[in-house]
This record gives sequence, structure tokens and C-alpha cells, in this order.
Amino acid sequence: MRPLERRTPNPDFITRPYEKRDRAVIRRICCETGFLGDPIDSVFSDRDLFADYLTRYYTDVEPESCWVGEKDGAVVTYLIGCGRWRLHRWWSVWNGLRMAAKAASRFVRGRYDAKDRKFLGWVLTRGWRETPWAPAQAAHFHFNSLKEHRKMGIARDLLMTLFEEMKKRGVRRVYGQMITYNTRRTEKVYEYLGWKVADKKRVTKYDGVLDKEMYLTTVVRELED
Repeated sequence: MRPLERRTPNPDFITRPYEKRDRAVIRRICCETGFLGDPIDSVFSDRDLFADYLTRYYTDVEPESCWVGEKDGAVVTYLIGCGRWRLHRWWSVWNGLRMAAKAASRFVRGRYDAKDRKFLGWVLTRGWRETPWAPAQAAHFHFNSLKEHRKMGIARDLLMTLFEEMKKRGVRRVYGQMITYNTRRTEKVYEYLGWKVADKKRVTKYDGVLDKEMYLTTVVRELED
């Protein structure tokens, strides 16, 4: 049985399990926050493809590992997770082929401009090389929140819900991958919150858009009994 809704210290905010009606808003939030918290459109205009890549497995295949946060009755944040890593691995291969065919069709029809072609070029030629190591047998998650609702308490409540659910399933390790700056201060923040920085690699997909080097960082947390 999935956990019921829970309230944070903020009485107006509720964490609850994902429902099918949340799919569209999760995809929208994903795209509204896809470029370091800002809309993805300035980097890549195909929101449908972008949301497919980041959210489709979780909402369509493993919805039992997804949660949303509501503020005044509206979904403003989400955490979508995966505890079935073998299924995710094989599904990702199929989904990659499906997305490649969709992108090729849109490319031929002239759907993409220069920035879109640059982003797709990065995905095809560099993205896989710029992905850091991740533990093989561990749950993982994808989290995002609308800008005005990026509060530590909200993120913590969603993560604690994920941790509790994964422990019930016998999962003992969770990891996430996020874009960060290459600073020791960033690593200390994760360590303070109970995460271990396991690996990081510089990502070039924002070169020419940002004047700072960005890194994709893997953070891992052991789930205690």
C-alpha cells in the first residue's frame, strides 16, 4: 500500500502520491525548470521530447515511486523515482531508440533551429561521455520545483518520503545526479545533508550560453535501518 498524503511544517503544503492527472503538470514543471531552474526553451525548444526523456519512465512505468507537492491545491513540485533499476536500464534503451526516431522525423521536417541542433548534437556525441559514474544497484530520483517554491523543507519532505518507501522495498542506497558548480563548498553542503559526492564530470551542453563551467555530479546516500 502506498503512503497517504503527509503535511510538512508548512500547513499549506502537502506531499502526496502521484496520480495520472499529475502527468501533464509534471511535464510542464520539468520544462519550466529544465535549464538550471529556468525554462528549457532558450536551450532546446522541443518540450515534448525533453519531458519524455526526463519524466516518461517514472510517470508511465513506475508511478508507484513518484510523489508531488501541492501548495493551496496546485502541484508546484515533484519527485519521481526509480527502485526497479534493471527495468529502467532496458526501458531506457527502447525509449532512446523511440526518441531518436521522433527527433529525426522532426529534424527532416525543419522543426529544429540552430540551438536545437546544437543540443541534439551534444546528446548524440557527448552526453553519454559526460555522464558521471552511478551505483549499479541503487534507487535514483529526479526532482524539480517551480522557482517560487524552492525551499529546503519541501525538498526534504519529498526525499524522506522516497527514503521511507525504498527502505520498505529493501533498497539500501539512493543516488541523484544534478548540475553543480565545481566548488568544495557545494560538496560540503551535500556532505552536511548526509550525501556522499561519488563522481562528477564537466558538461559542455551549456557552453556558449553560460560563462561558468558546470558539472554533472553524482551524490549517493545510504539508507539506514
